[in-house]
Amino acid sequence: MQLGLAGKTALICASTSGLGRATARALAEEGVTVVVTGRSGERAKEVAGELPGAVGVGCDLVADGGAERLLTAAREAVGDLDILVLNGPGPAPGPARAIDTAGVAQAIATLVTPQEILVRGTLPAMVEKGWGRILSISSTSVQAPLPNLSLSNLGRAALAGYLKTLAAEVAAHGVTVNSLLPGRIATPRARQIDEAAAQRTGQSLDEVEAASKATIPAGRYGDPAEFGAVAAFLCSTQAAYVTGSALRCDGGMVPTL
Repeated sequence: MQLGLAGKTALICASTSGLGRATARALAEEGVTVVVTGRSGERAKEVAGELPGAVGVGCDLVADGGAERLLTAAREAVGDLDILVLNGPGPAPGPARAIDTAGVAQAIATLVTPQEILVRGTLPAMVEKGWGRILSISSTSVQAPLPNLSLSNLGRAALAGYLKTLAAEVAAHGVTVNSLLPGRIATPRARQIDEAAAQRTGQSLDEVEAASKATIPAGRYGDPAEFGAVAAFLCSTQAAYVTGSALRCDGGMVPTL
C-alpha cells in the first residue's frame, strides 16, 4: 500500500527510544521529514542521524515553556507540520489510594498540558492546508485502567477525552485525530513497569515477564516496529476516514470489544 506520505513533515515527541523512535523510523522510511525529540539534544541528533532526512531537537516538554520552544525549533527546522505525534513517559507507578494533589498536578503537567499546547500550535496550519494528522501514543489503560498505574491512568484518560472531542471539531477540515494504544511492547518503559512489579511482589523479573506474557493471546510482547507500522498507517493519506478512534496494538490482551 502506498501511504502517500512522501514530502510530509512530522514532529514526533519523545522519539529517541521506545515507541516514539519506532514511529519516527516508520514515518521516515515512508519519506516523511521527521523531527526527532528528546530531553538530550545530543541523543536526538544521534537518533535522527540514523533516519533519512530527519533532524534532532533537544527539549524537555515538561519544563516551563518547553512545548513552545519545541514548536519553534521544529518549525525552524522543517516548516509547518503535517503530522504531530504526541508521546511521553508516564508518571511513576503507584496505587490510587496513595495519590495526592501534587501527584494529580504532575500527571496533568506530564500527560495533558504540553500536549494541548502542541496541538494548539500546530492545528491552525493543518486546517489552513486542509490536511493534518494528530496521533497520540497512549496506552490500553485508556480502555482498561491498569493496576498500580493510577496517575498514568488519570492523565492518559484526560488526554484521550480532549482528543476525542477535538476530532469531531476538525474532521471536516481534513485533519484526523486518533489515539494508538500499545499493550505490552518490548520497550524500556515496559521493562520499568515489570521491574516495579517484581520489586512490589518479591518475584523475579523473569517470573513477572512470564506471567505478563501469559495474559497476552499472542503469547509475547510486541515488537516496536510492529507498533510503528500501525502508527504510520494512521498518519497516512489512506487513513483519511479514520478519526476520533482509539486503536489497540496489544496482541489481543484487552478482553473487550
